[in-house]
Amino acid sequence: MERSIDIRGRLLSLSRPKVMGIINVTPDSFHAASRAAGNAAGIARHMLDDGADILDIGGYSTRPGAAPVSPDEEYDRLAPALETIRRDCPDAILSVDTFRADVARKVVNNFGVDIINDIGGGTLDADMIPTVAELRTPYVLMHMRGTPATMQQLTQYDDVAADVLQDLAFKVADCRQAGIADVIVDPGFGFAKTTDQNYRLLAALDLFHSLNCPVLAGISRKTMLWKPLGITPAEAGDATVAADAFALMLGADIIRVHDVRPAAQTCRLFELLRQNSDNVFPDLRYSTNTHTTNAND
Repeated sequence: MERSIDIRGRLLSLSRPKVMGIINVTPDSFHAASRAAGNAAGIARHMLDDGADILDIGGYSTRPGAAPVSPDEEYDRLAPALETIRRDCPDAILSVDTFRADVARKVVNNFGVDIINDIGGGTLDADMIPTVAELRTPYVLMHMRGTPATMQQLTQYDDVAADVLQDLAFKVADCRQAGIADVIVDPGFGFAKTTDQNYRLLAALDLFHSLNCPVLAGISRKTMLWKPLGITPAEAGDATVAADAFALMLGADIIRVHDVRPAAQTCRLFELLRQNSDNVFPDLRYSTNTHTTNAND
């Protein structure tokens, strides 16, 4: 049975990996080239032309040391970008990167946002999971400890892959109980993890299919790539392609990236490899349909 998620009544097939392009409407995101700077619609069109399946728009930088912003300021950053993207790209699948329930409610109700991508996985705002259930949107549930300001002091794990898996299992159960039909899990690379822990997590990515949810990998230009290589985030494009290829081989269903064209090309080549593997290259992804139907559907 084909895997899919429900996007406002349209089923988005996950039979092949999907590319989520990052658009930041912040002045201080760690990768300067991802900042929209008043041209969100132009960047969106370019990403869609390059092969993006989903556009993820964020108005709050979560890099270490980033200045906090109020919910009103976050929404005020998002609103003009979403308005122009929705106007110019009406069929685009839009995700908003926010951990605030009030912001999630406004962007869904006012701009028809399709997916809520929550770095806090419901831990930073207790109202987020019930709000997403009410809004009936797919939900990206990311693993993190603490807050963006404190997370790098919270990297003590007995076994990082097993511990993150267990934490996400509890949160997936919370989401199901609340009535969220489509949950996408994100192990949270770089969030409360050391460099070595990030690579242990990546090596164990296939374990997360035991949650019976699609898996999102957000590795693009992160510290785990550029720091060991002695380069900068701006120079980490090639390393991102390599890391995304590893993630796809271990079963990532969605890769979240700053640079869409190489990611889309990587996905295409991965599909050719998988189609011609003659079972030498196993399909590590879960075998059941990810979309379930609410009793109220």
